[in-house]
Amino acid sequence: MAEPVSRVAATYVRLLYDYLQAQDVDAERLLGPLPPADQHFVPLSAWQGMLTRVQDLEGRPGLGLRVAAGISPRHFGVVGYAALACATLGEALLRLERYHASVYDVNPAVVRHLPEGISIEWGVSRGKPGPLVDETAIASLVQLARDMTGHVWPVMEVSFVNPRPDDVRPYEDFFGGLVRFGAQVTRLVLAAEHLVLPLRKSDPALLALMDQQAEALLARVASVPAEVEAWRRTLVVLIREGRPALVDLARAHHLSPRSLQRRLAEQGLGFQRLLDDTRQHLAEGYMRQHGLDLAEIALLLGFSEQSAFTRAFRQWTGLAPAQWRKQALANKNQVSP
Repeated sequence: MAEPVSRVAATYVRLLYDYLQAQDVDAERLLGPLPPADQHFVPLSAWQGMLTRVQDLEGRPGLGLRVAAGISPRHFGVVGYAALACATLGEALLRLERYHASVYDVNPAVVRHLPEGISIEWGVSRGKPGPLVDETAIASLVQLARDMTGHVWPVMEVSFVNPRPDDVRPYEDFFGGLVRFGAQVTRLVLAAEHLVLPLRKSDPALLALMDQQAEALLARVASVPAEVEAWRRTLVVLIREGRPALVDLARAHHLSPRSLQRRLAEQGLGFQRLLDDTRQHLAEGYMRQHGLDLAEIALLLGFSEQSAFTRAFRQWTGLAPAQWRKQALANKNQVSP
């Protein structure tokens, strides 16, 4: 089996272009053209090269800390927007951790619950990406978390696998807590009191738009009994929140799981069929109408990996998503005036 290729999302790479633009630097002249809209990933090696060129241009430490100041949910793509639908920082971080590989597919992240809060750790199983990559990633995550809560709060601890720089003061000032270097793993520790902070920068308008789009897609499905339609609409929200389970659907309709299963059976349905049908109709609508790549569609449908979505879609339609989309677009062009 081939070794996995480390990579980062193209939306995340745009963060560096935005930083240079704010410095009145011609980013495309220095780094090359922006990744095209249909490109989801950029190889880690390319990202390392970009950061190195900017570091050589500026010639001072702490580049990742400065770049991170401009982070926003859009740099995390669909995952960032999904995080805005969460009620608290802790929920948002769990969402980001679940789907982090769609943004930062380097070393796997592991979340551990501690008495004092949580730690997020990145090992070195796929190598050490280097100080510039690491500090940009960790600082971006912390800055985004602070922005979403509307508070600048200190982290408890940050550990880097990289050697100690000559000047650690910029790192201590940015993170506000204990900063270690030369550690076995890259590690971020956040206090429990910060995890319960509400997201003051949530985007209910965007969330409502996502719901409206999803409901419009479902409306194209042949008419079904009102009860089934209500279950489907609830599933749309649960899918987006990463909770498409029988127990969650039952709770949302004030039923026990057993009662819901019985009522589903009365409609000639099982829960898995209802979930698959809902996901399939959403997937087909997204692929017809939205400028989303397949990895983003997989996330919107609650799949942790694009490969899982591909397998499921092939079971639903007999075609791989890319093949289905190609045929759908071809048919659309044939009927266009």
